[in-house]
Amino acid sequence: MATRRAPKKSVIKTETSTVDKAIELIKWVDSPWKLFEVVLLTTLFFLGYFAWDSRQVILNAITTSTKVAKIREVEHLMPIAERLQKDLEATTVAVFKANLVVNSRTTLLSLGEKGRDKELDGLNSSLFGQDPSRNSAVIAMLNGEVQCANLIVSGKSSEWESKQGVKFVCRGSIPPEMGAFDGYTTVGFKVEPTDLNAVKTRINLASTEMAK
Repeated sequence: MATRRAPKKSVIKTETSTVDKAIELIKWVDSPWKLFEVVLLTTLFFLGYFAWDSRQVILNAITTSTKVAKIREVEHLMPIAERLQKDLEATTVAVFKANLVVNSRTTLLSLGEKGRDKELDGLNSSLFGQDPSRNSAVIAMLNGEVQCANLIVSGKSSEWESKQGVKFVCRGSIPPEMGAFDGYTTVGFKVEPTDLNAVKTRINLASTEMAK
């Protein structure tokens, strides 16, 4: 008598395994924070804007965002930004309020060579977007670093900077301490400064003043 072969179950097993994983994921997402984590990390994974290792930095910043010092009001920011622009002989200075939870930033003020330009005041845009250099800068700022790079035009803010003649920008967290991120300041230059360490130190000093 011929031996009967057991039916193949590989396809069923694979499908079942996938369904089980999906069910486990649904069970795990039992809070708004976990839902946001899944959505954010899935988006970043498919867009590939920066390394997967940055996920913990982002999530830690989100969970502590309600504890950090807040950015001062615009009338207090103005003299600080003006001194920063003058001391660094910068072309532009812009200050942004950030919201990691909803991936947004709001332009609070922008200074050009002729003084304050209100064209961008109140402009809302994404914090993480299509510009890899800005995304890398955000991660660096979450780690308490000032990040400098060539300007890449990817939105209205960078387009405005480009029209001012900016080719190189440095970005620093407000306040500058690691894990304390409520916004940031961007300083634009027509040419890369020769002493970036001095530039970064001056930006950190200004960022400290800009926080309450």
